[in-house]
Amino acid sequence: MKRPSEMKRDNDTAPLYAGVKQMILDRIHSGEWPPKHRVPSENELVSELGVSKMTANRALRELATEGELVRIQGVGSFVAERKGYSALFEVRNIAEEIAERGHAHEARVVVLAQETASPETADALELDIGAPVFHSLIVHSENGVPVQIEDRFVNPAAAPDYLAQDFASLTPNAYLTAAAPLSGSEHIVEAAMPQSWECKLLTILKSEPCLAIRRRTWSGRRVVSTARLIYPGHRYRLEAHTGKMFEQ
Repeated sequence: MKRPSEMKRDNDTAPLYAGVKQMILDRIHSGEWPPKHRVPSENELVSELGVSKMTANRALRELATEGELVRIQGVGSFVAERKGYSALFEVRNIAEEIAERGHAHEARVVVLAQETASPETADALELDIGAPVFHSLIVHSENGVPVQIEDRFVNPAAAPDYLAQDFASLTPNAYLTAAAPLSGSEHIVEAAMPQSWECKLLTILKSEPCLAIRRRTWSGRRVVSTARLIYPGHRYRLEAHTGKMFEQ
C-alpha cells in the first residue's frame, strides 16, 4: 500500500491529508480494521507515514465528521459502527430501538428531582412559573457508547409517581406510556454545538456537532412532558417513515 507522499506524487492535485484518509478508509472497507478497532493516533501516523501532525489531525478529524471514525477525547480514534437510527416524527422507546438492532441498552440517571418551573419550562408545560415540576437527566448508551442525552421535565399532575421510578431499568418513555397514554406530540429539530457538560456526558469533543430534538407530548389536552434530546451527529441519524405507527 502506498504511503500518502507517494500518492501525492502520483496526483499533484490531491492534498496530502486526502491520501492519509484514503489509506485509513481502504483498511476499514477491506475489513482489516473492523468496527471499534482503534486506529493509529496522530503521533503514530506521523511516525509510520512521515506526514506532519497537522496532516494526520485533519485526516482523522474529517473522517470523524464523515462518520467513519469515533474520536473519544483522551482515549483515541475508533472505527465507527453502522449508525443507529431513530424515527424522526414518532415517539419511540430508545431501549426498544437499540434492542431491535440486537444491541445492549444502558441508562445512567444523572438527575431525578423535583424542581420549580423556569419561565421556559412553565411555558412548554403550560404551567405557572415556579410551579413544581419533575426533572430527569439520563444518558442512554448503545453497547457502552453514549448515544443520547434525555433532558426531560414532567407535569406532576400527569405522572405523579415519576420520581419513584428506576429509570436505569425502565425508560421514562415506557413509564409515561402507561401513566399518561400519548395523544399527540410536537417536535422541533435543529443542529447544535454541545455545551461542555454535554460533551462530558457523551464523551465527545466540543467541536463535534449534535442533533437536538425538542419534543412535547400530550395526553388528552394536558401537556405531559417536554424533553430535549441530544444525539452526537456522528453516532446517530434520524429517519422519518410514513404509514408506520409507533408507540410512545
